Parts: sequence; C-alpha cells; structure tokens
Amino acid sequence: MAAQAAASTFNGNLKKALAGLRRINLDGLRWRVFDARGQVLGRLASQISTVIQGKDKPTYAPNRDDGDMCVVINAKDVCVTGRKLTDKVYYWHTGYIGHLKERTLKDQMAKDPTEVIRKAVLRMLPRNKLRDDRDRKLRIFADSEHPFGDRPLEPYAMPPRKVREMRPRARRALIRAQKKAEEQEQGGNQRKGRKREGKTEVAA
Repeated sequence: MAAQAAASTFNGNLKKALAGLRRINLDGLRWRVFDARGQVLGRLASQISTVIQGKDKPTYAPNRDDGDMCVVINAKDVCVTGRKLTDKVYYWHTGYIGHLKERTLKDQMAKDPTEVIRKAVLRMLPRNKLRDDRDRKLRIFADSEHPFGDRPLEPYAMPPRKVREMRPRARRALIRAQKKAEEQEQGGNQRKGRKREGKTEVAA
C-alpha cells in the first residue's frame, strides 16, 4: 500500500522509473539519495560510480555486484565548470552513411538532463558483465519527485570540495590588478586634495 501511495503521487514516467527493478536483488541494499542541485557534474558522477560499484564497503570485490541503489534528484540543476555547456558535444551514429549526429551539452540539458548524468556515470564504470546490473541500480529524476518515498532513503553527503591554489600567472595578474586599483585610489585622493588647496587659496 505504501508503494502504491508513493507511486500515485509521482507525476513522471512511472513505467520508466520502475523499469528493471524486479531483476535486482534488493536484500541488504541501501537506498542512497544524491541531490544534484549545485553539484559539479564530474564530481557528482565519480561519487555515484563509487557507491554503485560498492567501493565504499569493506566487502568490495571486483567480480561481485555489491553496490547500493542510487537515486539522483534535481538533475536539471547540475552544474559544469568552464565553457562545457557549449564546448562539450555528444556524438552518435545512426548506422547510415554520413549520419553522424551531434548535440551540445546545453541542448541535451534542455532535452533530457537525466541522460547527462547517466552517461557521465556509465562512462566511469568498467566495461564488463556487471555494467548492466549497475545501470539498473541508478535512478535519475529531473525534479525532486520520485516514486521511492516508501523506501528507507539515506541522503548522501558529498565530500567538501578542495579549492585548488591559484596558478602563479593568475596570482601575479591579481596582484597587479590590486596594485593598480590602489594607485588609482591614491591618485584620486591626491587630486581631490589639490583641488581643495586651490579653492582655499582663491578664497584667501
């Protein structure tokens, strides 16, 4: 009954959201929830791939599929660095001669943002027989709504991002800009002082 109630409140494609769930042995698996809002795409995908392979468990073995279920919400609010929205391009071929298709990351986010995270995670997984089973454990939703409200969900805490030190060239440019701003402020103050001195002399 709880599962039916949770599914009834879900407004998305329920058939797609529950596809292949019966083929997964859910005994002993945890349901980890990843909130993609404000997260960098690559860093988020690397954490999901670690959990979905079971590498965060002491019982990890490369020949067993011990990963947990991963539910990703707010996929439409994921972020990328640099100019990847326009520079990153997805390619695929239809099989016909000359039919090489391409789509930028910006267009893919407008069409289906869940596919962006799915491709990023799948390309981090090893190419073996366990890949399809791990793909079934990944459930991605564009919004915050999902049909797994009756499951024992555990929010995943993303590790703090380590800010890289500024490169020497950028640091020198920043120092030069700060010095230039200080000199302009000092020059403006000196000009104001001279104008005030001239006015006092004229008044005298």
